[in-house]
Amino acid sequence: MDHAAEAHRTDLMTITRHVLNEQSKHPEARGAVTILLNHIVLGCKFVCSAVSKAGLAKLIGLAGETNVQGEEQKKLDVLSNEVFVKALISSGQTSILISEEDEDATFVDPSKRGRYVVVFDPLDGSSNIDCGVSIGTIFGIYMVEHKNDLSLEDVLQPGENMVAAGYCMYGSSCTLVLSTGNGVNGFTLDPSLGEFILTHPNIKIPKKGKIYSINEGNAKNWDKATAKYVENCKFPKDGSSPKSLRYIGSMVADVHRTLLYGGIFMYPADKKSPNGKLRLLYEVFPMSYMMEQAGGQAFTGKQRALELVPNSIHERSPVFLGSYDDVEEIKKIYAAVEEEST
Repeated sequence: MDHAAEAHRTDLMTITRHVLNEQSKHPEARGAVTILLNHIVLGCKFVCSAVSKAGLAKLIGLAGETNVQGEEQKKLDVLSNEVFVKALISSGQTSILISEEDEDATFVDPSKRGRYVVVFDPLDGSSNIDCGVSIGTIFGIYMVEHKNDLSLEDVLQPGENMVAAGYCMYGSSCTLVLSTGNGVNGFTLDPSLGEFILTHPNIKIPKKGKIYSINEGNAKNWDKATAKYVENCKFPKDGSSPKSLRYIGSMVADVHRTLLYGGIFMYPADKKSPNGKLRLLYEVFPMSYMMEQAGGQAFTGKQRALELVPNSIHERSPVFLGSYDDVEEIKKIYAAVEEEST
């Protein structure tokens, strides 16, 4: 046995150890976020296990209900939602929960309340389950001032107020990417240990990328600025090589690739979805938060994404997020198009 290799293997930075290290940098911290994140991690492990055997367990079929978005819910969606709601309430650290699958906010019983609001999409990209494409969970965490005097106003905060955000991707491996406001770190689940191990420390998105990601099937409905940017990607006027198109159709997978390789992910407003399609609180905000923490940008076509103030819990928004220079380029195009029209 190679004892040196085994000794090295035991000195692992688990996600729990990482979060405790982050907590130690804040002497005033009492461990509430650590406890909350541990319960989110537990939920991710459970869903990862369910996703991996979905076909065998007949969890792929429709549950026979429709969610608030009018999308047919799959059994796995329903299960994932239940898992996270129960895990978050049992943490004792949450006061309000907002899920993509539930029409109304869940107000936690006063006896189990903490000071945090969690917004989440329990199973993003679930229409891809049947064909084995990566899907995932997205979450964001806010703090509330008073846990006993709560209203929806405590949820409808700009994304820049988040204290933490992340996503867990269930694919060829189970990867959890997290930011607690001090950079972005990626962890991969080691099935033999049942632990998430730090595999992508301090992720920094390249300043400029070679990939653009958008649903080209919506091209006829795009606004002028989006169409112009995509044309520049395909036929660059500066003599550089065209960008490559990569589009999976699962936000977690597309954003994960963008974060690691650089480039831009776009889901613009168009004639078909004038307000955009992605949900602001639990899709746009957490992903924008992590992009900024990794050195990138997130833009709505009008302003910095994290400065938006939601008016409702399921509000939608356009978004352009990714490498700093790539987002800067589309911002300039939007500014020029706006100037032309005035």
